[in-house]
Amino acid sequence: MYTPSIIADWFLMKTDREAGESITHLQLQKLLYYSQAWALVLLNRPLFEEDFQAWAHGPVLRSVYDTFSGNKWSALPPPQASELSSIDEKADQLLEEVYRVYGKFSGKTLEQLTHREPPWLDARGGCAPEDRCDSIIQKDAMKRYFTSVYEQAKANGQE
Repeated sequence: MYTPSIIADWFLMKTDREAGESITHLQLQKLLYYSQAWALVLLNRPLFEEDFQAWAHGPVLRSVYDTFSGNKWSALPPPQASELSSIDEKADQLLEEVYRVYGKFSGKTLEQLTHREPPWLDARGGCAPEDRCDSIIQKDAMKRYFTSVYEQAKANGQE
């Protein structure tokens, strides 16, 4: 199992700044969320132990928020140092696929996606969309929902 910062560094290293790509804190949080969700389904294990909280702008890992909160809506810099070599091949392949599928979307688009999905909605309970909320998004809820998405895609030949 990894720390959220190692997985965050993977996405920060993947971003090709020389080609004009950038990644915001909002986008990074959502890429981490989708990475965790799909790891629960496809690898049958979490990438990291920390739970997401159901904040107003979508799922958030508090430790990653604390690291990058000073960047606000600006592009994040590349990591200073990283332990990317500790990421096993299956996890690396999963991260590549998450980046391929979700990395093309802005943080706001990814936020809107999470706002339509049961794990975030259920964790927020009766909170209004703009209300502050730090309820935990349960890993088993993420696994259940994304397993159903996967099963539906398989049934439609879109695996």
